[in-house]
Parts: sequence; C-alpha cells; structure tokens
Amino acid sequence: MNLVLLGAPGAGKGTQAQKLVEEFGFAHISTGDLLRAAVKSGSPLGVEAKGYMDAGQLVPDELVINLVKERLGEKDAQEGFILDGFPRNTAQAVTLDSELADLGRSLDAALLVDVKDEVIVGRLSSRRTCRNCGYTAPAGVDVCPRCGGEMYQRDDDKPETIQHRLDTYHTQTEPLVQYYKGHSILKAVDGDRPADVVYADVKASLGL
Repeated sequence: MNLVLLGAPGAGKGTQAQKLVEEFGFAHISTGDLLRAAVKSGSPLGVEAKGYMDAGQLVPDELVINLVKERLGEKDAQEGFILDGFPRNTAQAVTLDSELADLGRSLDAALLVDVKDEVIVGRLSSRRTCRNCGYTAPAGVDVCPRCGGEMYQRDDDKPETIQHRLDTYHTQTEPLVQYYKGHSILKAVDGDRPADVVYADVKASLGL
C-alpha cells in the first residue's frame, strides 16, 4: 500500500505511521526525519534547511522533493510506503503524482489524522525529543528510554513557534484535503483519542 499521511504538526501522524510499519512492514518516509538527518550531517542541504526549521518555516519545495525522490528509490520503499510530511501543498502533490507515474506506481490512499489546534498546542509544547535518536516523550522525561540520550525541547515545539506552524499548515497544507478528496482517495479519522483507538479506526478506514 502506498499512503500519504495528512494532518497538522503534532496530530499523531508519526505514531500511527509507526504502528502501520510494525504490523505491515511499510517503509515510513518522514520528511521531518529526512531533514533532521540532513541537518545533523551538516550537509549543504541540512545547513540551508536548519535556518527554515529553527524559524518554524517550511523548507522550500525543491529541497524536500529531492530528499523524497532519493528515499523512494531505496529498496524498502518498493513494497509499499507511508509518506509523512510530504506533500505539504498541492504543487508538491502534483509533482508526487507525476514522479510515481514515471515509476509505474500510484497512491492508494491519503489518510487525514484530524485534531483541533488547541489540542495540538498543548501536545507539542509539552513534548521533549532525544538529541541522539529523535525519540519523543512528554515533559519530565530527561533521559531517552531508547538510547539513554539527553531529552530537550526543540525550538519548533515552543508555543509561539507551534502557532506559526499551525497558521502555515492551514494556509498551505490544508488544501491537500480537498485535492485528495477530489481524487476520491481521502480517508479521515479523529486523532483526538488514545493512539490505539485511532489506530483501529485507521486500519478500518484503509481496509487493513
């Protein structure tokens, strides 16, 4: 299954993607992870992307598309993938459709994890991330339970930056909901519930 995940930052897309990966073995392609890896490596792309990410702004299309194209070509993505954080706008969606068509592939579904803004601000502002492996946990967890690394609050998880990210999402990314609805592949679930309950709904909506 080739799937696009939609939803605001902090809606729980990554959590649902990980559950699908664990049960079905799909390749999870998170643009956030791809970008953070590029930043950590200090590559020219990473240095450029860091400036946008620290300001809570979206990284330009061309940078993201190049990363995603490279990732789609890897072996594990050939048996099915979940795109998390891409496309971010209808221009990217059109480009993705074209790239997939060139590969003889297409999307099976676009899954929207729907959560209200005020819930997201509360979630993200209390989130901490491991400096080493990217694991996330609630505030108060100072040592990563996965690798023992230091937990910290990312600049883009601070309340003022979160609101800016949400404003950007509503302006640029929300039109994707209408785009995929027009292509008759949109599926929507209520993300403001326990993760396991949401996941059961995700599987039902996708026919898994």
